[in-house]
Amino acid sequence: MGYFPFFVELEGKEGLIVGGGRIAAHKIEKIKPFGAKLTVVAPYLAEDIKTDPILDCKERPFLDADVDGKCFVIAATDDEKLNAHISALCQGKNILVNVVDDQEKCGFIFPSLVKEGKFCAGISTEGASPMTAAYFRSRLAAALPEKTEEILDGLLAFREPVKREIPDGRVRAAVLKEAALFCLDKGRPLTKEEMQERLRAAAGKQEKKKTGSVALVGAGCGAYDAITVKGLNTLRRAEVLIYDDLIDERLLSHVSESCEQIYVGKRSGRHSFRQEEINDLLVQKAREGKRVVRLKGGDPFVFGRGSEEMTALREAKIPVTEISGTTSAIVAPAGAGIPVTHRGLARSFHVITGHTAGTEDGLPEDIENLAALHGTLVFLMGIGNLAAIADKLIAAGKSGGTPAAVVRQNTDGSTQAVRGNLHNIAQKVKEAGIETPAVIVIGETAGLQLFDEQKEKIERNKQKIKTGHYSKK
Repeated sequence: MGYFPFFVELEGKEGLIVGGGRIAAHKIEKIKPFGAKLTVVAPYLAEDIKTDPILDCKERPFLDADVDGKCFVIAATDDEKLNAHISALCQGKNILVNVVDDQEKCGFIFPSLVKEGKFCAGISTEGASPMTAAYFRSRLAAALPEKTEEILDGLLAFREPVKREIPDGRVRAAVLKEAALFCLDKGRPLTKEEMQERLRAAAGKQEKKKTGSVALVGAGCGAYDAITVKGLNTLRRAEVLIYDDLIDERLLSHVSESCEQIYVGKRSGRHSFRQEEINDLLVQKAREGKRVVRLKGGDPFVFGRGSEEMTALREAKIPVTEISGTTSAIVAPAGAGIPVTHRGLARSFHVITGHTAGTEDGLPEDIENLAALHGTLVFLMGIGNLAAIADKLIAAGKSGGTPAAVVRQNTDGSTQAVRGNLHNIAQKVKEAGIETPAVIVIGETAGLQLFDEQKEKIERNKQKIKTGHYSKK
């Protein structure tokens, strides 16, 4: 099915409901607030339908000619053959038709509606689970402020003076957005005094162009919902979004339609932007007066070069903040049941880059010292150097039998893990086909598997259900 959620103007449009019982009455009540001219046809009409003054009621059997000139038709009878006939008739005349409880014969379907004044939201599962749609409808309805209708009426009244008095489109959009967020946060409409105050403030902004700001936001590791609440709220307010490769693209749906989105992803051997270019871009967009969000996978300050970007921004006197995200150094191993510390096994853990540009062989410096550490060694961005890292640690005195694991945390929340020891982990990873990005864990805790098989299966199924990829396999 390919149902697109159009919002269609129904004011004055002619519609036909075939059926006069409870289900027909339910559909009528859904449509009435939108101003359509409704004709109802059925051999028997319920009293509340028959006595409704805005309906054109015809208490008789359906005639094919009844559909002529109609914008839409709803078949709500208990006669399957008649419903099928109406569906075929309408489709042959290119008239939108809905057959209650028979999706295959529908040209349009009814969403689960939330309507409060000018606020209207439609939720649909394309017939897969009406109860799921109803669940989210109730959640959304409960989240609306009590004065939603008043808030929207007030914001509508505010739009005209804003459009008239603020010619700068960027400033105008910012004023309207901030006003909406204020009203939703306070749960009330703007007062006249607050409207005037905001107009005066906006006029001042036009005269004095301000410098924008940059927020370095960590999207977290793996799953779409790993981002913090603070990070998500900041993302929603972005006027420019500059984002990396290692994020779940579903996060992009949270930015406004007017937000400028710029992809600057970097992977081994494939860089769309050099780091210096990214730094310059952040400065440039902030100097345009924009609210910029730099969205990075994991945590910006854990091998994310966030500190370099912050330094460049501070040197340019750009206001900058950092919003941490969950780092793969901890989250990825935990997803495989591997703690980075454990009483009696590891009292510390060490996060190390798996490749270093400043060394001759590209391996971490002082690897001999790393081999002598008793804590857990966590290498990031090191899959390409895994065999060399293992060999050097063994040569430096680390036992070849030391437990080792490689873990990949996918954006759908699933985890791939390969376990072994320093002697064989590189070969096992090659055979398993695990690709970057993945985390290397070396030490006694890498031998732990705190999740049992049943729990892992349950967690995998939960993720599949959340992402719509569930199967019985």
